[in-house]
Amino acid sequence: MNIMMAAAGSRGDVAPYTGLGAELRRAGYNVALATTDTLAPLVRGAGLEFRNLPADTRARGGVMGRRELMRTAAGFITELGQGFADAVSDGTDLLLLSATTAPLGWHLTEATGIPSLGVYLQPTAPTGDFPPVVTGARSLGRLGNRAAGRFALRMADRVYGQAVAELRHRLELPPLSASALRRRQEEANWPVLHGFSTALVPRPSDWRSGLRVVGTWWPHLDTAERLPDDLEDFLRAGPRPVLIGFGSMAAGEGERLSEIAVRALRRAGLRGILQSGSAGLATDEDDVLTIGDVPHALLFPRLAAVVHHAGAGTSAAALRAGVPAVTVPVTADQPFWAGRLASIGAATDPIPFRSLTAEQLAQALDQVMQQQAYSRAAATAAHHMATEDGGGQVLKAIQQMTGE
Repeated sequence: MNIMMAAAGSRGDVAPYTGLGAELRRAGYNVALATTDTLAPLVRGAGLEFRNLPADTRARGGVMGRRELMRTAAGFITELGQGFADAVSDGTDLLLLSATTAPLGWHLTEATGIPSLGVYLQPTAPTGDFPPVVTGARSLGRLGNRAAGRFALRMADRVYGQAVAELRHRLELPPLSASALRRRQEEANWPVLHGFSTALVPRPSDWRSGLRVVGTWWPHLDTAERLPDDLEDFLRAGPRPVLIGFGSMAAGEGERLSEIAVRALRRAGLRGILQSGSAGLATDEDDVLTIGDVPHALLFPRLAAVVHHAGAGTSAAALRAGVPAVTVPVTADQPFWAGRLASIGAATDPIPFRSLTAEQLAQALDQVMQQQAYSRAAATAAHHMATEDGGGQVLKAIQQMTGE
């Protein structure tokens, strides 16, 4: 069977699908992952076929308000939709669609008859249990949360409007709005598997039956991969350090963030590692090492704490390692994940990115280092996550769909 997964966005939006794809490949499936060309090495490194989705993600890591974020997302989706149909080959038997690509993939399913399955990294369906991920962590009450969730879906439909119209024209399908097809999929109970842990987000009881939470999909890690020698030497040279990094966020903020990070580490009396990322964090101070991209799975278990932007993947990786966090969410779904980490006691209350100071960061680091409750909560979540088999659940769902 030939499976095509489609995902788009930053590295953190795509990396989990490399591990999922590798697991499906080991089960005997031919797996392609369609995403933007900057992530082609990531896909091929997992042994998957790469297919290009035409969109530029390089400008999406900056700090922006909600209105600017909506405009940027609409432009990104329109660009993405222009070549989405090209990624699907004639021999494709099943489409696995991320939350970003599903509103485009549904039209391909309609045009080609290829069945599809949702594989989402965020909860997008309205629920009374929590507000929509794009609005942050503050609950509006059960009725308010559901109303806000429905409103968020309508806003997303607007983002996809132009891309959907152009794609349906190209596929020679009759006009149909993004919202109309979304409602049709919901009424048909289109299945969606969510790749995050119930330790962070238990499945809401008011979700329809086709929505499941199956556990985290971890980025592919080659068994031969090791940490760089200079990082190994640093880790062995003293007490466990704190990692500070913002992933693909905060482009252009490197000088400010580096100064804040070093001052906070000094005030807290801690060794530190700055992960450069899109922000370009860097320092030549003693007891603070600057690194590039390294596998979270290898580094995080050897840390005392992680200061991060609360992206879904980084949040899950810190929990999996049983390491407490200080979160500084920047945009999009990050305030939501930061709130979830704090709600289970594995992180301090989030520090808003724009108001971050060295004093605040040092105080939060003191808190997670001195109060063992944070480490205990992270360890409890790690034990829970170890019982989940996100990839195996996707495999079972595929076998049930295909009658294997």
